Amino acid sequence: MTEIDKPQGEETIEDLREACQTLHEVVDRACSRLDRNVWDYLRGGTESETTVRRNRLAFDRWAFRPRVLEDMREIDCGGAFLGHKLRLPVLLCPIGSLESFHPDGPRAAMQAAAEFGVSLFLSSVGTFPLESIAEIPAGNGMKVFCLYKRGDDSWLDGVVARAIDHGYDAFAITVDSAWYSRRERDIANRFIKPWRQVPGMEFQKALNWRDIERFKKTYDIPLILKGIATAEDARLAIEVGAEAVYVSNHGGRQLDHGLGSLDVLPEVVDAVRGRATVVVDGGITRGSDIAKARALGADMVGIGRLLCCGLAAGGAAGVVRVLELLEEEARIDLGLLGVGSFAELDGRYLARAEPVMEPSLFSQYPLLGEAART
Repeated sequence: MTEIDKPQGEETIEDLREACQTLHEVVDRACSRLDRNVWDYLRGGTESETTVRRNRLAFDRWAFRPRVLEDMREIDCGGAFLGHKLRLPVLLCPIGSLESFHPDGPRAAMQAAAEFGVSLFLSSVGTFPLESIAEIPAGNGMKVFCLYKRGDDSWLDGVVARAIDHGYDAFAITVDSAWYSRRERDIANRFIKPWRQVPGMEFQKALNWRDIERFKKTYDIPLILKGIATAEDARLAIEVGAEAVYVSNHGGRQLDHGLGSLDVLPEVVDAVRGRATVVVDGGITRGSDIAKARALGADMVGIGRLLCCGLAAGGAAGVVRVLELLEEEARIDLGLLGVGSFAELDGRYLARAEPVMEPSLFSQYPLLGEAART
């Protein structure tokens, strides 16, 4: 059996607009198409999956404070990332082995990013070389290469040179993965991803701040550090010259019992103080989540599992459909909050509130089908 349990045709965006009129329908469609091992890999976290739930809970603890009697005929949902104007302040997270979710996974993701106008972070983990993705014109989007270090400095030099030569707009380094976590859904299924067998993981374990300093002294390309979870490390990232600080706990897939990413965001924003772009991911499943993250100081948000669901639901068209639905939700949220753009949001539009549902990966979709919930 292949990882994709059901063959996927070449759905058009028109097909997906009819079949998936809500985000939960995209998730249901993805669940129905994926092998159970791959579905568990998508939704699973490490050990008790506490961090996965805290990612969602961090959003649920905030409520909106809307303003009224503003002219809301024109809403701008756009954002900017490292000098690039994007249709939404959204990036497609670096996911290893995107081909698990669609045979043409990374290429389909890049096609969707270019068509819609957002940023794709291409993970170095997978079977598609960075050159094959660089062949796809970025269009209205942008492309970033995201590295797990699997070799010495000369190996790194070669990878960075290839990314620069092939027109990548920025370079990201994953910094929260010195050790691979115990993802118990995969262990219980005896499911081992092929890329786990790649040699050189000891180089990721040895990665340190001196390596980042060397990068900034050596290469002329914007640098993003992905996996920052404290104000202390955010300040160090600024000191070594990172252009973007990416707040992430790997979707709850690395360290168990971590804080939700949105809970970490305010201290990082305070530490950065506008000296770098701030990105956050983890638990983002609605347009309202984008608004909350922006109100708390994030410049961009990342979607990971929704990217995978879009690919499984319909390839590039499925990812475009996810982005369309997020944009529609976000536009309505902004209009009802009384602001004409994300840039107008700040903490005055939020208040602390008690959650009303038990947090889980997809708990923001109360109409999700039984198969996707269990």
